[in-house]
Amino acid sequence: MMDKNEWNSQVSHPLQSWEWGEFRIKRQPVSRLAGMQIMWTRVPYTPWYFGYIPMGRIPNEKEIEQLRDEAIKMNAIGIRMEPNIPREQITNFQFSILNQFFKPGRKLFKDKTILIDLSKTEEELLKNMHPKGRYNVRVALKHGVTVREDNSDGAFEKYLELMFAGTAKRQKIYSHGRSYHRLMRECLKNNIAHLWVAEYKNEIITADIIFKFKEGIYYAYGASKLEYKEVMAPTLLLWEIMKWGKNTGAKFFDLWGAEEGKGFSRFKEQFGGMVVEMAGTYDLPVNKWLYPLFRAAEGIRWKMLRILK
Repeated sequence: MMDKNEWNSQVSHPLQSWEWGEFRIKRQPVSRLAGMQIMWTRVPYTPWYFGYIPMGRIPNEKEIEQLRDEAIKMNAIGIRMEPNIPREQITNFQFSILNQFFKPGRKLFKDKTILIDLSKTEEELLKNMHPKGRYNVRVALKHGVTVREDNSDGAFEKYLELMFAGTAKRQKIYSHGRSYHRLMRECLKNNIAHLWVAEYKNEIITADIIFKFKEGIYYAYGASKLEYKEVMAPTLLLWEIMKWGKNTGAKFFDLWGAEEGKGFSRFKEQFGGMVVEMAGTYDLPVNKWLYPLFRAAEGIRWKMLRILK
């Protein structure tokens, strides 16, 4: 059996890391095989499961059979995956695999993300920012906003307050609850997860959780207070995180999700990164009778959630 270092040497994203798997094991069954980590979720009110491989790779035919066997063992309807590969880098052979064995799935992550090349100098990074972004950094500094990494219990409690009484409620985000975030922190702090905060008038008004894995940093979660939005703390916070990532050896900053016309995307675009279309979402049906029923029920569920939103 592989240990943590052996496993992490073959994966490319924090959601496929050994540490993330250990976190998820505390909440649900997890399988590790063929260099892919599968999280199994029980379909409510049934004995069936559905698997999910977040940010893994595109399997070959032999690995697909291994995935099928594992799914059968888990009493699963199918497996969904969202490969960590830009669409333009998928080979013709990989496209043939996807077309032959997979069906389009319901996306969990956005189709696109924004990547910032941290190999550039600090001056180049600043120059590549949108003029409005550079202006917002100056505004925050003028107002006396300060930024720091703070992994203390107090800072984390403030992050939860900002997330659940502010950002998630304000933006009507379907987010995991407080217990999920507490357990994630317990498993990932002092390792992959780093909490950064921006303070104004001795109060934390913005907090970001950043994942650092191998050569990348990832904008995992962000929360802010609507009050004091005029001091532009979120922009300064992300700019300082960019500099920290660069200075600690990261080669890129994945801002993790983009959608044209959305406010969260406009915020990220001001940092001057490159919009990248990812591979997409694919389902490997295993139970050919239950899979269509599962997809129909899934569609109804999300329609109801949008109505109730």
